[in-house]
Amino acid sequence: MNRILLAPVSRRAGITSVLLGVYHALERTGARVGLMKPISPVEDGNEDRTIAIVRQMFSLDHPDPISLAEAHRLLDDDGEDGLMERVIGFQQGVDDNVDIQLIEGVAPDNAGDYAGLVNAALAKNLGAQAIFVVAPAGETPQQLARHLGLVARAFEKRHVSIMGCILNKVGAPEVERLQVASAHHPQTLQMHCDDYVESLPSLVPETPLIGCIPWQTKLIAPRVADVVASLSLDVFEAGHMQHRRVKHILMVARTVPNMLHGLEPGALVIVPGDREDILLASALAERNGSDLAGVLLTGGLQPDEGVRKLCAAAFDSGLALLSTPWNTYTTANKVARMDMGLPVNDRERIRHTMESVASHVDTSLLLDNICVSPEMHLSPAAFRYRLVQQAKAAGKKIVLPEGDEPRTLEAACICHEKGIAKCVLLAKEARVQRLAEARKLTLPVDLEIIDPESIRDRYISPMVALRRHKGLTPQMAEAQLEDNVVLGTMMLAADEVDGLVSGAVHTTANTVRPALQLIKTAPGVRLVSSVFFMCLPDQVVVYGDCAINPDPDAPALADIAIQSADSAKLFGIEPRVAMLSYSTGDSGKGADVEKVREATRLVREQRPDIVVDGPLQYDAAANLDVARTKAPHSQVAGRATVFIFPDLNTGNTTYKAVQRSAGVISIGPMLQGLKKPVNDLSRGALVDDIVYTIAITALQATQKAAD
Repeated sequence: MNRILLAPVSRRAGITSVLLGVYHALERTGARVGLMKPISPVEDGNEDRTIAIVRQMFSLDHPDPISLAEAHRLLDDDGEDGLMERVIGFQQGVDDNVDIQLIEGVAPDNAGDYAGLVNAALAKNLGAQAIFVVAPAGETPQQLARHLGLVARAFEKRHVSIMGCILNKVGAPEVERLQVASAHHPQTLQMHCDDYVESLPSLVPETPLIGCIPWQTKLIAPRVADVVASLSLDVFEAGHMQHRRVKHILMVARTVPNMLHGLEPGALVIVPGDREDILLASALAERNGSDLAGVLLTGGLQPDEGVRKLCAAAFDSGLALLSTPWNTYTTANKVARMDMGLPVNDRERIRHTMESVASHVDTSLLLDNICVSPEMHLSPAAFRYRLVQQAKAAGKKIVLPEGDEPRTLEAACICHEKGIAKCVLLAKEARVQRLAEARKLTLPVDLEIIDPESIRDRYISPMVALRRHKGLTPQMAEAQLEDNVVLGTMMLAADEVDGLVSGAVHTTANTVRPALQLIKTAPGVRLVSSVFFMCLPDQVVVYGDCAINPDPDAPALADIAIQSADSAKLFGIEPRVAMLSYSTGDSGKGADVEKVREATRLVREQRPDIVVDGPLQYDAAANLDVARTKAPHSQVAGRATVFIFPDLNTGNTTYKAVQRSAGVISIGPMLQGLKKPVNDLSRGALVDDIVYTIAITALQATQKAAD
């Protein structure tokens, strides 16, 4: 096993974010990565933030660390040997069935002069290579080089191998906090990451630069609910405070015309409680798509009830209305000086931080110094990373019928920026432009926007030709083409695009029905079904069918299993198919069990290349210990990667129970069995969900083109 100590060598280095980001960068290569924090500044009885995140996000069973106070006592009483003996004992309780163990060192913020000594001793005694983590915090490149050189020599005296350094928060302001901007003088932070590091490699040749992470204010943006909890604010209207984030603070004293430019997405408007004009302006901005964080009324004053009623639609669409007895200046400063560390329960922010840090880490430099097992596993991070890379290589065009839906528009911009797919928006360009301006999105120059009114007529005749046998007339086709989903489906049928994604505001039926009527099933396929990719803590598995077929018979269930196995293989998951039931093997009888048994026989008969077994209970399929007892001779039991549920009731209930109770990310539903790829979104889909669905659709289109 390889051990790497991430040693913070400056105050406020952001070691937790860097640790999680390096973990993510390595994990998505397929390496098995573990995390360890032997010493924590948190006193006994309180949970360390890093360890709480590790336990919650990755379900890792991390033992309680040695407190910093205890570490100091051991150093004072027994010296370094006493402390290291305790650390080695602690290390025995950490899972070592991994390729790489990342170790979080002690931060100078908490340990002062002890930090360097303790980190060097940790690396030496745990047999770890060291990576220095430093936040420049005003140091010039020359000053930073001298600093790193001194630290490196101290570690080298201990015969510790140094892998390199990671610069974090490059371009950060002197005080790391939310931007407080007056309505008249908005401030911006200019990042200079590339300029800063240009001369570093020559200045510190013995300490390679592994990563340079720019300061990003969006990564410290708290949820509105976090602000409410931290400052004990009163809540008049909750809006979407559990999801919306405070990206900057707009402290208002001026008149409405002089503050309008500050009403941007993520703005927390702080204003005296008797300024109903500002509240009304904020509500109008919200209704125009600005997605403000909220309005915080100061001075303990409440707005007029009639004004609140006028703003009701804005509150319903997500605007939060809060109150505090403090004055405006005091309130703005209290918000700005909140603790900006990662909240343990903010999964979205943790994931975005991990993605951002990982994108600025040179993984190849890390792997050049590490030996990993050739048997790589497909972790959730590796699955998503490979999905995006494969979609980029595919270069497909995906139509989005809900082109003027805010999340869909943002996802399309991300897909173009990252090269995931070429998106076609069905919407009026003026509406898209207004929405982009309200949300401060830069529309890519190659983003195609098509006004549906300008193209509908051209699809009337082709649609009649496809549905004439069902009695479709030109007048009926013209009426149905008023639905942009139908229009987008006709574009797909005409091979003008490679796939379609819809469902952010439409139902599953609205998305699937036109596909069944106009695209139809692939040759040899009996039905359309669906799968979810369930991103469990240590692997990605496939669930099918959890969205389409209510009660498939045995041949249909076999078809679903075959489609799901092929889908798994397409996305890099080795298919081992478990046909699920309430009974394992021959232990149970009844029509439901016999259906599953017959479906298993049909899969083996039709596709002998697929590894399949059934009936299996879920625990026998998923857990190796249970499998040894219930199905000791099965090739699938305990190792299943594709789980086929006997009916929609069971499948849908199970996927949602796993998703919600275990905090698992599920990607899907992905439709399978159509001639061309069409995929449905949940109406509660996040922007990232839409991005990944577009990527899945692009990869499916590659498979369809090869068939």
